[in-house]
Amino acid sequence: MQRIKTLDEITEPFKNAVITIGNFDGVHMGHQALFHEVIEQADAINGTAMAMTFDPHPSRVLKKNNHPPLITLNEQKTELIGSTGIEVLICVPFTREFAEISAMSFVDDLLVKQIGMKAIVVGQDYSFGRNREGSIDFLKQHAQSLGYEVIVAGWIQDARTRALRVSSTRIRELVMAGKMRETRQMLGRYYQIRGVVTRGRDRGGRLLGFPTANINLQDELAPNNGVYVVTVERQEKKYLGVANIGYSPTFDDHVFTVEVHILDFDDDLVGEKIRVNFVDRIRNEMKFPDLTALSNQILKDIEVARGMRLM
Repeated sequence: MQRIKTLDEITEPFKNAVITIGNFDGVHMGHQALFHEVIEQADAINGTAMAMTFDPHPSRVLKKNNHPPLITLNEQKTELIGSTGIEVLICVPFTREFAEISAMSFVDDLLVKQIGMKAIVVGQDYSFGRNREGSIDFLKQHAQSLGYEVIVAGWIQDARTRALRVSSTRIRELVMAGKMRETRQMLGRYYQIRGVVTRGRDRGGRLLGFPTANINLQDELAPNNGVYVVTVERQEKKYLGVANIGYSPTFDDHVFTVEVHILDFDDDLVGEKIRVNFVDRIRNEMKFPDLTALSNQILKDIEVARGMRLM
């Protein structure tokens, strides 16, 4: 996938560009449906399948501190979009100046003239331009005169309930509630955090017999405090593990940590970046009367992890 980091890199229109535009936080099943529609439409006209997103997320610029935590940071979002088959990703640096572009200028000058848009695929709630003055009706109103087609995609429903549409808002709620199975159904994959392993206090191995990788969390959305079955990706290999998220109440630390015990693994990971995929939540964080009781519980958690059916 070609990645374009600034609009100045686009010096000539793309061939029969078919594009979808959005924040795509999470790159969930609904977003994936948009990308697949773009690819199909581009194939039909021998065109270029494209997506446009923004970094930072517009809410970080426009709402200051009143913004939700991100499901996927830009690095992971880019990787996920690339895996769908999209040919070109434009990642626009979002600024207040960019937010002031009028809907007409955005469509005519940027999408049609600079990018070469022949079709746009959008969700049913799409809006754009200064003060959200652009809408689906606006796009349709100018489609014939500017020479493009508007394709409005339907909602993708929650596969489990069929009552709720897949959305970034709903996924945040599920992650923060620790409901990782339901999260997976909406994402089409396990929820993942990424981070650099830091030097811990050496209590897991020295005191308990279960060494842990302590993660300096880079992602902003952390699952609810508790113990989870996870898989850990490191250097193209994947391992089973058990993760604790929270404040280690048995030790009275009052410091938020993400600690992962990787099963059947004994390499030093300090300084390495790893990826942790959350399979399911085992239990709440608990305060144990002593280290023996905590160690015994960890053994039980590991047995649960070994017996977990991974999907």
